[in-house]
Amino acid sequence: MTDLLVKLFVRESDKVRDPAVRERYGILSGMVGIILNVLLSAGKFFAGLATGSISITADALNNLSDAGSSVVTLAGFKLAGQKADDGHPFGHGRIEYLAGLLVSLIILLVGVELGKTSVEKIIHPEELSFSPASIVILAASIAVKLWMSLFNRKLGKRIGSAAMLATATDSLSDVVATSAVLAGILAGHFAHVNIDGWVGLVVAAFILRAGWGAAKDTLNPLLGSSPDPALVKAIRDTVMSHPQIIGMHDLMIHDYGPGRSMMSFHAEVPLGTDIMEAHDAIDHIERELRETFGIETSIHMDPIDMDDERTAKVRGQVTELVRAIEPQMNIHDFRMTKGPVCTNLIFDVVVPHKCTLSDEEVRQRIERAVRALDSSYYVVLQIDRAYVSTD
Repeated sequence: MTDLLVKLFVRESDKVRDPAVRERYGILSGMVGIILNVLLSAGKFFAGLATGSISITADALNNLSDAGSSVVTLAGFKLAGQKADDGHPFGHGRIEYLAGLLVSLIILLVGVELGKTSVEKIIHPEELSFSPASIVILAASIAVKLWMSLFNRKLGKRIGSAAMLATATDSLSDVVATSAVLAGILAGHFAHVNIDGWVGLVVAAFILRAGWGAAKDTLNPLLGSSPDPALVKAIRDTVMSHPQIIGMHDLMIHDYGPGRSMMSFHAEVPLGTDIMEAHDAIDHIERELRETFGIETSIHMDPIDMDDERTAKVRGQVTELVRAIEPQMNIHDFRMTKGPVCTNLIFDVVVPHKCTLSDEEVRQRIERAVRALDSSYYVVLQIDRAYVSTD
């Protein structure tokens, strides 16, 4: 069913990195959500009025809020699909994350209000009426919500949308919540136990849990989360597959919304490489990365002296000393300049963020270790905190 809807309503559906195609996916998800949630909400309002059940009425309000969330998702994808302009040169893609966050906040608000009403019903319980129609409506709602969860999860994974995945999570929590409501109605009728308020409280807990999880998933890219290690490895493998490149470091990936990422890094080339050959290789790698991963790339070229045996030997020794201080520390841009009294060792040190040492402590430890290696060495180093590990 999902594939059929995509085929009917999403042109060029395989081009998931294209903002226009992503917008069409968002419109499809939003329209399906609005139509089905409005129908479910109307049916549950009817069932809630017929039975006097707060849990059914609360579930109806939950579906109505889901319809509102779908409107927000739809608007978010439309706004995110706008082209770049003078004020937003990287486009408007992060609006999609904001839409997902707003959906999460709506879910949390519904959960809080439902929890308050359920507590009131626990304190002041009311007798419920049994209606076979309400059972049918709830059972149908469970089936529809399960399909909606699978539908949005499939679309969300296909285009990498946090907003759609948040909607899928919400639909799955609705399945559990409505199942609890149905169980409560059946228990009240056949076992003569009024647990309507307690079931409403359970539903509220599921809604709050789903809202909190969805909020975290949408906040992370807005705050600037670490890139997927698998993506980093794939990028490194692609770069290092070119024989002109002997190393890379200082990789940074900036996310301006799905399909709108940029990255930069330093690529090391042998000092004796022809400058035009190296430049052509760098240009080719930038194009390859853009076409393969859909990420605009800027590469800085670093020449590395590979022919001087003494420099290579000392570089290896310094690398071992640095890693003895912190196993994930590394060095790059290593150079040696010999003077009349001392030899300057000039290099950058990449320090992982999880390292608890301050920059000054790192500097002092490296200087002591290098001077212990040879008292004529003088260290000139630059400390970089690692954004991404490419080792």
